[in-house]
Amino acid sequence: MRRAERLADIVEIVRDGRLHAARELAAALSVSERTVYRDMDALVASGVPVEGERGVGYLLREPVFLPPLAMSLIELEALSLGMAIVGEAADAELGAAARSLMAKLEGHASVRRRSPASWGFGVYELAQTRAGLAHMPLLRRAIRERLTLAIVYRSLTGEVSERDIRPLQIDYWGRVWTCSAWCELRGAFRAFRVDLIETCTSNGRTFKLEPGKTIEDYLKLVAEELDRQQHS
Repeated sequence: MRRAERLADIVEIVRDGRLHAARELAAALSVSERTVYRDMDALVASGVPVEGERGVGYLLREPVFLPPLAMSLIELEALSLGMAIVGEAADAELGAAARSLMAKLEGHASVRRRSPASWGFGVYELAQTRAGLAHMPLLRRAIRERLTLAIVYRSLTGEVSERDIRPLQIDYWGRVWTCSAWCELRGAFRAFRVDLIETCTSNGRTFKLEPGKTIEDYLKLVAEELDRQQHS
């Protein structure tokens, strides 16, 4: 279990207003009491109103929730459709998050009173979108941790090449995902279709952001090219 998930689980446990000993939390989360103490320190530092101390126990004095959101029916439909697409097309982690979010939404009394029995649309398997999604967790991690990846890429013309890339951003275009990256083979920015990446592995190297090789630099180049096209 990742730390962020564990912290969320701790909040869910202590939000009942009762005092919970560290050993109880440790047993529930399958971690050591020392880990619980560190997690509690992190929650307090982030502003979560947890009270207590080591050897006594912990409780949550105030509820933790998102501010009230007033959504129209069409906004609920848009959210439902978006989560359905994520559940179909995204990697396992995002798919699970989408299902969890929809379960919370559907469990809300105000939504149950307003939502129709059928939203009026269906989401079917997105075969083209699914292709290559096994690479998504590593690509997302590489963007967060600035990892250089080794990929084998097959272009639309069938040409196969091996490249080391610095992933910078992932974009969804309705049917396919692309990964904007700095390609070390070409010494330039490239947008790779994720479904055309045959293999994707970490080569054990990290990269530092360098002037001229960041996502901001890439987006600026794209904007300048669009501007030239519009005025040519």
